[in-house]
Amino acid sequence: MLGNKLLMFSIMHNLSLTLKEGMFSTRSDCSTNSKTYQSDKTEKTYKARDTRDKVHAIDEQMTQGSLKILKLSQTRANYVSLHNKLKMMATVHQTQPTIQLLLSTNEFVRALDLISTTQEVLSQELAGVHSFRHLGSQLAELEKLIDTMLQDDFVKCISTDLNRPITDVEPIAEEEKMVSLVFGMIRKSRFNFVDVYREEAFTAIRATVKQTVVEAVSEAETLDSEENVASLGDQMRLLNYNQWMDLLVKIFSNLLVQLNRVKTFHGVISDVIGIAAGKTQVPSPLPSPTHSDKPILEEASHLHVSVSEDAADMMISEADFVGVQGSLNEMMCAACDHAHDRCVKVIVARSKDGFLERLSSSEFVSLSREVENFVNDCESLCGRRSTSLRCSLQSQATKFVSRFHDERRTKLSLILDNERWKQADVPTEFQDLVDHVSKTGNLVIPERIPDSDRKPGDTIKVDKENFAVVGTVLMLLKMMVEYCQCVDDIPSAAPDLLTRLVDLLKIFNSRTCQLVLGAGALQLVGLKTISTRNLALASRCLQLVVHYMPKVRTHFEDRLIAKNKTMLKHFDQVQKDYSDHINEISNKLVTVMEGVVSSQLVKWEVKAPMPSACFRAICKQLAKMHEALVDILPLDQVKDIFSRINQSFKVFIREQCIKLDVSRNGGPQHGLVMSDLAFHSGTFKTLRGLENLSCDMKEIFDGS
Repeated sequence: MLGNKLLMFSIMHNLSLTLKEGMFSTRSDCSTNSKTYQSDKTEKTYKARDTRDKVHAIDEQMTQGSLKILKLSQTRANYVSLHNKLKMMATVHQTQPTIQLLLSTNEFVRALDLISTTQEVLSQELAGVHSFRHLGSQLAELEKLIDTMLQDDFVKCISTDLNRPITDVEPIAEEEKMVSLVFGMIRKSRFNFVDVYREEAFTAIRATVKQTVVEAVSEAETLDSEENVASLGDQMRLLNYNQWMDLLVKIFSNLLVQLNRVKTFHGVISDVIGIAAGKTQVPSPLPSPTHSDKPILEEASHLHVSVSEDAADMMISEADFVGVQGSLNEMMCAACDHAHDRCVKVIVARSKDGFLERLSSSEFVSLSREVENFVNDCESLCGRRSTSLRCSLQSQATKFVSRFHDERRTKLSLILDNERWKQADVPTEFQDLVDHVSKTGNLVIPERIPDSDRKPGDTIKVDKENFAVVGTVLMLLKMMVEYCQCVDDIPSAAPDLLTRLVDLLKIFNSRTCQLVLGAGALQLVGLKTISTRNLALASRCLQLVVHYMPKVRTHFEDRLIAKNKTMLKHFDQVQKDYSDHINEISNKLVTVMEGVVSSQLVKWEVKAPMPSACFRAICKQLAKMHEALVDILPLDQVKDIFSRINQSFKVFIREQCIKLDVSRNGGPQHGLVMSDLAFHSGTFKTLRGLENLSCDMKEIFDGS
């Protein structure tokens, strides 16, 4: 076994030697080159190994540490990013509980902002996270739920506010919650909340009117159990005037409470949308710092709760702001109009049996005054006049004015037909009336002052001027004031009342003319004649009416709308007719005396004794006429009348002198004429106010 191995080793050795020899013989040809090459290769190998050692040393000492730092930094950044992602995921995981918490505190805007932000994060930062694959749709459903919740809670909130007891004086209920709800709906661009509020306000107004009627009917003692079976309208028609007026006043009062609540909502929401549009300063319990570079904003004048600063960032467009503000204003006006419509239904329901037509003047005026007060209060709330309630009374007002006028026209005609045209005593109530008008400038009838010690006066004193009058004109004066007072109570009836008053004044003027100048009183009341005193009294009565006409005209002019002021020309025409009538009476007085003078001078004979009988008769009639006029007409008017009579006398006496051939020649006849004229002049010197009125002798004999 060992030999075999040795034999094999020998064979292998020999073979190896043979191969080496062959190789050596092959390499022997280039031995010189091989040695050179081997030497170079060895040198390069040593240099490469040295370079690699140096690079390895540099890599270990200078590169590996920095690279490790960079790797660790990137690893840390990845860990931080992962941590942030995890925190974000944890935060997003808490979104729904947070939203529920915000909703429980009425933070609707923040809840909606959180949903919006979370949706944005899910779509960008956490896109593809499998665990949140359903959260986006859940948040979308939650947003829809919040939208529904906002509208439902808003309806409940405003219903609670509007349906509070009338006695609750709080301006607005749950203001903080209402403001939060409105901000939330603005955040969702749900601007229909104004329409929702309007419908709820309409419902509350209807409920208020119905409840007030029910309470009034249930409290009425005049209604028995059988009548209570009827409908509510039928029961209301059983109320008497006082009960019904109390009901109407209560309805007006309760409606004003509701309308003031609507007005408060209007103001609060105006501030809210102003804040949302960046036009109103955000109210805060702490004073806000002033910044000179910021625009000055309006103060929130109606909000009584603080608002989150986040609301200031929730801007709405100018168009949306204008639209919502316009809707708010229209809603306020619509609420007032609806309140008027409900009141109209109450009035119409009560008038079905002719109730309003049977009202007395004072009762209807009281009704009109209450309606006018309510309408004015509503106008101050909404800034616009509502017409439905006024129009509902307009037809009835026309009937009332017609009846009002018929009563006074009939009364005036009756007292005129029984007037004897004698000076009447003036009761104190009429003197108080003119004194009140002079003192206050208001054409209203003052409250009567009971005073048994005061006695009637002989004349009525108006602005330091005495008027001797008959009783009829005192009644007319009172009626004129009643018309003025009525137009204050029923402004809508001003044109009709002016027409009726003009008619009344025309009646007095024409009937006075018929009875005095036309002598109609002779047949009606049995006067023997129409004396100068009767004429003077008629003139003075007309003058008293004319004295008050400018005041009455101004009173109506202030209450007529522009298009109806042309009706004042009829009033001006009546005033002219009165002035013409006064002049006619003055002419009549002069004519009467001219007739006396003419008839006496026809019989005049220039012969002794002097003064002649004719002149004695003329002067007697002059003195008698003066006595009749001087205590009735002012002295300037008396003097004017007698001046005209004297001018006519001069004409008559000159014509008579020509006829009798008497000239200024100093003869006996001339002396007798001068004696009569001196007697005539002396008579004037004894008459009060006519002392300087006498004949001018030169004028009488001019041309003779």
